[in-house]
Amino acid sequence: MAWQTVFFDLDGTITDSAPGITNSIIYARKKWGLEPGKNEDYLKFIGPPMPESYEEFWGFSHEDAVRFLQDYREYFAEKGLFENDVYPGMIELFRTLKAAGKTLYVATTKPTHFSQRIAERFGFAAYFDMISGSDLRDINTKFAVIEAARRTYDVDMSSAVMVGDRAHDVEGAHQHGIPCIGVTWGFGEPGELETAGADFIAHDAAELQALLLS
Repeated sequence: MAWQTVFFDLDGTITDSAPGITNSIIYARKKWGLEPGKNEDYLKFIGPPMPESYEEFWGFSHEDAVRFLQDYREYFAEKGLFENDVYPGMIELFRTLKAAGKTLYVATTKPTHFSQRIAERFGFAAYFDMISGSDLRDINTKFAVIEAARRTYDVDMSSAVMVGDRAHDVEGAHQHGIPCIGVTWGFGEPGELETAGADFIAHDAAELQALLLS
């Protein structure tokens, strides 16, 4: 395989961001006068673009989904982004991959500003050439954030691979003609990665490292 470039998803792949994301959703629901629900009710929202999830699961109009996202970010920007933790073994993995000469990018639909702050706070920003995320005005797809890094650094996609925990990571990778390694420690439903066509599956950081260095 000999992949030179590795794109990593953020939420559910590098970090367990569930507390901050679900607390932010509950904050916004309370502000809207909606039943807040429980944190575990909103795990399915982690990964895909948020407004699309509001439309899909709650029947929001696009306009309401965008407004709700603004209220979600009131909490997330101040508290939620740091209610977060790096998954075991990931920092060590990044160190090993860089020592092996790999080029690493974060490709996330989380806004770039938030993603950079998280990477700096939790000590993995230095391992990545670029943190490619969405901006605060647009709803960007996984294809788009991979494309931003590809264009910025003229990435040779013939030696690239995506690593992520949700179906949209697989879909975005395949739209670029690159394989995807699905990781099972994130927020995907059982069988989601296999159904989406993930090319490989890793169950922990050690298995992921073995795949990336094979």
